Amino acid sequence: MFEMLKSMTSVTNVFEADYYRTAPPDWLAVSTDVQGSTEAVEKGRQKTVNFVGASAIAALRNLCAPADLPFQFGGDGAMALVPPNHAGKALVELARARGFAMREFGLSLRVGAAPVAAITRAGGTVLVGRYEPSPGNPFGMFAGGGMDMLELAVKERGDPDLARLCRVPDELDDGEPPDLTGLSCRWEPLVSQRGAVIALLVVGDKDHCRLYRDLCRLSDSVESGLRVASPENLNPGWPGEGTMIEARLGRGRGGVWRRWLEVAGQTLLVKLMYVFGVSLGGFDPVRYREEAATNTAFVKHDDTLAVVFDCPSDRVADLRSYLEEREAAGDLRFGFHVSDRALMTCLVGNAAEGRHVHFMDGGDGGYTVAAKRLKAAAAVR
Repeated sequence: MFEMLKSMTSVTNVFEADYYRTAPPDWLAVSTDVQGSTEAVEKGRQKTVNFVGASAIAALRNLCAPADLPFQFGGDGAMALVPPNHAGKALVELARARGFAMREFGLSLRVGAAPVAAITRAGGTVLVGRYEPSPGNPFGMFAGGGMDMLELAVKERGDPDLARLCRVPDELDDGEPPDLTGLSCRWEPLVSQRGAVIALLVVGDKDHCRLYRDLCRLSDSVESGLRVASPENLNPGWPGEGTMIEARLGRGRGGVWRRWLEVAGQTLLVKLMYVFGVSLGGFDPVRYREEAATNTAFVKHDDTLAVVFDCPSDRVADLRSYLEEREAAGDLRFGFHVSDRALMTCLVGNAAEGRHVHFMDGGDGGYTVAAKRLKAAAAVR
């Protein structure tokens, strides 16, 4: 189903209804969320939250490989659709990811899954689109309200019947770690090239295309679009903050420190390849950095728009004023956080063949802090 959809190759396509199709009723809709992410981020664990938030995507993608899945990353959680032939094993992988998050990192990962047909019976509609910024690297885009309905049910703030239905039994976790092959982050934080990195969440706007164009205009990003990653601020770190996290993700039988040495050694090799411009085994560091700047997630599901982008410092106040005016008029609600850097979490299939995607979050709390402001705005209204 997903591979047959017409690909959206530009951000503006994301807002065009012709690119979306109704998800098959027997596909499994999935939503995850790191419970207590705000407190974890406040304790300096944002990188860990991002990794755990992306873990379900990695596990499900590896389960269904080589087929592509529609998925999205939201900083402290994810959503995806899984074909019916993998539905049973997907529930096991979700249970494993939840148990692994608690055992390894002390984080509570809420997971939920329900057939699309069940969401339809509950009054939601799941539409899916294929956003493919470069060939072979698709993300999912969702519309219709169904995935938001599932997300609320998983967070126990939505339909109680759907919440009961989407629960993933604890006994499915057999203690085995999920297959998180390819999940990593060996880049240093991406420092703003223009002055400020903005993590923005917008809910309720009826015309996301107009909103996106307004944001581009106000941030002086009409030509480039809203983005933060560029070859200029993508620099491999050694050893990076994610080295120990990645070691714990795939420690295997050798133990965490053996895996740490493996990851650190690989990262050092890549860093030297970048410094000296050397290619090895089909891996071209210059090409990979250019691809990584392109293959970054842009998030739009139902009435939610989420984006991390670089913005000139002198434009931040105008952006905030624009959003506040529209919120005061009842057009939308928003969460907005400003930092001087962004964080990238990577999911690499085959780097030499250009198959790798990257999830962005703003620094110093990013989406999590923006979501806190968004919840406060909802409480006021």
